[in-house]
Amino acid sequence: MACFEHDGCLLHYQQLGQGEPLVLLHGLGSSSQDWELQLEVFSRDYRVILMDIRGHGQSSKPRHGYRIKTFSEDLLALLEHLGTGPVHFVGLSMGGMVGFQFAVDHPAWLRSLCIVNSAPEVKRRSRSDWVWWFKRWSLARLLSVEAVGKGLAARLFPKPEQAELRRKMAERWARNDKRAYLKSFDAIVDWGVQERIGQINCPTLVISADRDYTPVQIKERYVALMPNAKLAVIEDSRHATPLDQPEVFNLTVLQFLAAASTSQGSLRPC
Repeated sequence: MACFEHDGCLLHYQQLGQGEPLVLLHGLGSSSQDWELQLEVFSRDYRVILMDIRGHGQSSKPRHGYRIKTFSEDLLALLEHLGTGPVHFVGLSMGGMVGFQFAVDHPAWLRSLCIVNSAPEVKRRSRSDWVWWFKRWSLARLLSVEAVGKGLAARLFPKPEQAELRRKMAERWARNDKRAYLKSFDAIVDWGVQERIGQINCPTLVISADRDYTPVQIKERYVALMPNAKLAVIEDSRHATPLDQPEVFNLTVLQFLAAASTSQGSLRPC
């Protein structure tokens, strides 16, 4: 992987393939490694760009700068550094939140937007919201990153035939810097741009696993707020859809990208 510096943070990135630029952005506590089942397929037709979000993977773990908006500005700096022009964007979980932020702040930089198992806001409004937050907040602080990783891996990949995935994900999670992870988790809570997503006009696909943390109905509601968005539900999948259903996921994304590239002709901003 290559690296460049932005706002005092060294950010690692990788490029593969040629064609229209396609950014893949990972989720909380993860890294660009988790797109391993997409790279070969997507790079056949696209210039695939991966970035480790600050505090994750091989990127620096600074003491400050953990906000969704900051992650979005890091992405913009990378695209300017690479001279990509407008890109297709695919973001998983927290990476999808960065995608929403990027879409409302920098619409001219997007050819299309694909959001995977994510949302345009994480607000503590109801009692259940506060209970969810307190449980996650407490466990993240009380447990080691190794213990959190094992618990998440077991929840994401519960099938007997997913034993290798469980082992691999638990091992990767154990490499997290706990301070950076906690700051990134805090960046999600009470963030939101839902009141602005009606401005997103580029082709948009929201992918939801049928067994994601949040119900499909929640995605249906926010998809209805965007003028050029559609929803795809992938069955027998949990939060890590690119890993537990890679073939269906890859086909769904590639069909969307092909249609988005054909329909745009001359690019129009989001």
